[in-house]
Amino acid sequence: MHILIILHLLDYTSGDDSQMLSQGCVLCMEGAKMVLFVTGECGRSCWYCPLSAERKGTDQVYANERPVSSDDQVIAEAVMMSALGTGVTGGEPLLVLDRVVRYTSLLKEAFGPEHQIHLYTGVAPTESDLQAMQGLVDEIRLHPPQECWKEILSTPFLRSAVRAKELGFAIGVEVPALPGLENLAALLPYLDFMNINELEWGETNATGMRDRGFELEDDVHNAILGSGEWAAAICDDEKVHWCSSSFKDSVQLRERLKRIAVNTARDIDEVTPDGTIIYGVCEPNGDPNRVESCLEEGTYLWCEDHFEVIWWMLAELAPTIDGRCSIVERYPNRGMIVEVTPL
Repeated sequence: MHILIILHLLDYTSGDDSQMLSQGCVLCMEGAKMVLFVTGECGRSCWYCPLSAERKGTDQVYANERPVSSDDQVIAEAVMMSALGTGVTGGEPLLVLDRVVRYTSLLKEAFGPEHQIHLYTGVAPTESDLQAMQGLVDEIRLHPPQECWKEILSTPFLRSAVRAKELGFAIGVEVPALPGLENLAALLPYLDFMNINELEWGETNATGMRDRGFELEDDVHNAILGSGEWAAAICDDEKVHWCSSSFKDSVQLRERLKRIAVNTARDIDEVTPDGTIIYGVCEPNGDPNRVESCLEEGTYLWCEDHFEVIWWMLAELAPTIDGRCSIVERYPNRGMIVEVTPL
């Protein structure tokens, strides 16, 4: 059973098998997909939903991790990472269909029809939903809630999947690994792909996890113990692909960060293999001109009350500088600080 899961995990990591993935997954694997979160509102209350408390129930748009309020900000975020496509998510995107249409039209106009767009939805799109998205969304990923898996062929999801294919969409299912996954096998003949995500523990679903007796697999990741076992029951079909929690963190996110870092790094920044950037910070005691006289032109920037310096140069000079010096590692484009190391 574990061998089977490992083999399907290779679908995400082997170039030879990349043609078996949906186009959206291929681009995600390369870190080339911008994540466009169009709303945190949703008509469902799935106990396993991993959406953060900050976003859940709020009608705010995010492009990757940044709140956005204008079309220009969305385009700028896509340009910053050289995005080759966009994943539209929520909440429930179809609750704000006009917004989905507006943003997908914007992205297609800005980057051309080859800008690949996939959309997640927890409801079965209606005929009018599909027609509104035709030519704008390339790939639809259905998320039927767990309680309807046993009767999946009697639900509107079957009708939506069939009609979506008729209208030219790539159609798939994307669900977390939960007990009962084998019931979704009945839907496979009508799909282009099925993605199973390793079940993850989060701040908003922790109570649901505890109530069901679920435990973390280890102290490092958020993966749930036994999640892979439930997925193994359906992973023998070539349309089914397993995406682990560690893969999302160590490959998808890292590759996206690297794209952003390469496009936004300053001359004084060093881009790491993980897609973070490193630079030195010097907060002088007294006259900053005294510190500046120790620094070579082109190796530093003055930022209001401190210098930002090529890190290894600052490490060499720190013992001779009157001030507090440190090395900073952070996400690119002034993102979250990962670590500060005093010198």
